Amino acid sequence: MEINTPKYTAEIFETLSKGQFISSNSTNKFIRTLYSILDDEDNFEYLFDYFNSINFILEKGDQYFYFSRKESKTNLERKLEIAYKWIDILDFLKTYDNAFGPGFKFSPSEISIRLDVDVDLKTKLKGLRRFAPKKSSYIEVIKKIVETLEKNHVVELENDASQTYKVLSSFTYLEELILTINIPEEIADEIPE
Repeated sequence: MEINTPKYTAEIFETLSKGQFISSNSTNKFIRTLYSILDDEDNFEYLFDYFNSINFILEKGDQYFYFSRKESKTNLERKLEIAYKWIDILDFLKTYDNAFGPGFKFSPSEISIRLDVDVDLKTKLKGLRRFAPKKSSYIEVIKKIVETLEKNHVVELENDASQTYKVLSSFTYLEELILTINIPEEIADEIPE
């Protein structure tokens, strides 16, 4: 039995090839449509082979899809820099609220208000200033973080009036990325804090 190329294959490629995610709980109906196409087992198998032939690996996470690539030469320094950024962002968000994860709703102003009473959160935000323009205010740094998350389809604006964002299932990818970092116990004590 021959399977035809699924509907919206070009749109799926367009989204995933930009390094973005397709999440099941997106507030965008079209993204949820793309998710349902990918979630069909026959479509997934076909598209896995289809994209693999052009060196993109279609990956399925817990309620989200993304591309990884085969790489012969990796730029380890660049990848580490990106990983450090995501680690710092995730650490900041989990310090804000340990429940921060898929389905969680927040606004940049709520995070900003918490800075006045949470010294640890404020300290972590100071460390993230390097990812924002120089002399940015705290709220500007928070908005830059949210912009980065939104650009990568990890959060979506749910309510424009209240500037409330919803965390998408693809956030799990960041959490799993951090969990894959294994520091053997015998050297854990040697790492300075």
